[in-house]
Amino acid sequence: MKRYCFSLDLKDDPVLIAEYDRYHKSSWPENIQAIKDSGILVMDIYRTGNRLFMIMETNDDFSFEKKSAMDKTNAKVQEWEQLMWKYQQALPHAKPGEKWVLMKQIFKL
Repeated sequence: MKRYCFSLDLKDDPVLIAEYDRYHKSSWPENIQAIKDSGILVMDIYRTGNRLFMIMETNDDFSFEKKSAMDKTNAKVQEWEQLMWKYQQALPHAKPGEKWVLMKQIFKL
């Protein structure tokens, strides 16, 4: 199993943040299935203020390239991603079009 951690910011608007939280309390079943189909075993998202932190645990066959290719051909995933941009804003150091930024592990116990 592999673990990845990501960060992303939401627009700093309490109304939009509340809507974003509601969407994630009842994520679309098609998206849940797409996540599982890509080899992701665990996905947890935490929020403090407008900062998000995501932990992903995957099977050993998982690859970001494979997930990206699968997502590009899934209309429901694309619809979800477009909708979420209403609430999300890229981190200042993100690459153009990059949402979730992979974090570098700096400590492990």
